[in-house]
Amino acid sequence: MTAAPLTRNSVAASPQHIAIIMDGNGRWAQTRGLTRTAGHKRGAEAVRRVVEGAVEEGIRYLTLFGFSSENWKRPAQEVHDLMGLLRFYLKSEIKKLNKEGVRLRIIGDRHRLETDIVTLISEAEARTADNMRLDLTIALSYGSRAEIVLAARKIAEQVAAGDLTPGDISENLISSHLYTHHIPDPDLLVRTSGEHRISNFLLWQLAYTELVFLDKRWPDFNKEDLRIAISEFHSRERRFGASGG
Repeated sequence: MTAAPLTRNSVAASPQHIAIIMDGNGRWAQTRGLTRTAGHKRGAEAVRRVVEGAVEEGIRYLTLFGFSSENWKRPAQEVHDLMGLLRFYLKSEIKKLNKEGVRLRIIGDRHRLETDIVTLISEAEARTADNMRLDLTIALSYGSRAEIVLAARKIAEQVAAGDLTPGDISENLISSHLYTHHIPDPDLLVRTSGEHRISNFLLWQLAYTELVFLDKRWPDFNKEDLRIAISEFHSRERRFGASGG
């Protein structure tokens, strides 16, 4: 399957924010007799491709689900290898991201990450903070239910302190306390590897997001697949709860 050609009008109407659940690294590796770590390495190459593709398509915000809070339950060696890959790419990719005008942000629970990784994240975020071509957010040690609980706890503390009343609580207030308060909600969610679920990812933010599920596993994902997903987005009628024509 190939993507339909994008016209000048359709490019202008491209989704502002795309979120991706990058699924299938382990299964990609297993079908080739490789280690799961080898699959994660190839998955990192797919990240490079999709970032380049997002820039080329004029996407303003890209959010990638890199490592969930549930992924900590994986075998210790696999988690160790994943953290090693994270260290490597935080060191090796930032110069290129910065050159391409990409701003990097990391969302999730940093308390479970090693101190040196937290330092690398902070340095990468600071180095790219002024870039405006693409806002790249990577969810690490992230779980959406925990994010919502944290937001509710912060709001409850403000109410208890007398800074807010229960009547002040609104959708906008809750959104402002989420990790993603700095970016708009996704217009399009893409999940690879043929799974049809959102796996505790951006539960609040995906309320009106268009969902596209692709059978291709993440290490094989390329710019053409991104264009296919965008073309599918263009074919949808987004009503946000209103009646159709």
